[in-house]
Amino acid sequence: ALYVVWQMWWTGVQSEHTQVETRQSASWSDPAGGDSSKVAKAQSGDVPVQPTSASDGELIAQVYVPRFGQGWVRNVVEGTDEAELSLHGLGHYPSTQMPGSVGNFAVAGHRNGYGQPLGDVDKLQEGDPIIVRTKDYWYVYHYTRYEIVLPTDVHVIAPNPEDSTANPTKRMITLTTCEPKYSTPTHRWISYGELAYWAKVSDGVPKELATTDSSGAVMFS
Repeated sequence: ALYVVWQMWWTGVQSEHTQVETRQSASWSDPAGGDSSKVAKAQSGDVPVQPTSASDGELIAQVYVPRFGQGWVRNVVEGTDEAELSLHGLGHYPSTQMPGSVGNFAVAGHRNGYGQPLGDVDKLQEGDPIIVRTKDYWYVYHYTRYEIVLPTDVHVIAPNPEDSTANPTKRMITLTTCEPKYSTPTHRWISYGELAYWAKVSDGVPKELATTDSSGAVMFS
């Protein structure tokens, strides 16, 4: 019973505490404390890539998934070792592309325990936004599909997971986690998304993360 409490609850408390500390220590503007009275304009033209490189354990992004609940946000750090995944939320596969790049921005996360950042991937519906925020940019991806694969099926994090032998043409995000959720994981649940648009953090917040009160004021949700 104590092990279950530790695995299901206390590891999540530790992970959330570490993620909050990491966000507070980063020199990033706070969307809720900045110009959150505006919806950031969707940009056209060349998509900026940020960051271009990162060290193990370094904060590179934050991910917001409204389908997982209002206020749901998880950090993404560089690396997918146990140290990164257990305390920092989500980990970026170093061999994959960065946010905004043509190719595959692939991340991993626990589905059970440690705050279960990807515990609800089975609830995603086609078209759901998966929003990635870096220091200066928002990248709004739309969920497209999922598949369940063996751990050896590493094509899912290739630059072009749809055809690992071909050059990438899309800007994708891939979320990888364990399957099944509550027993010994024998497979991996893979969720895919494609970039819809990007915006500047300095311009406000994406419409997918904005709410309007009775007076018409826009607020960061």
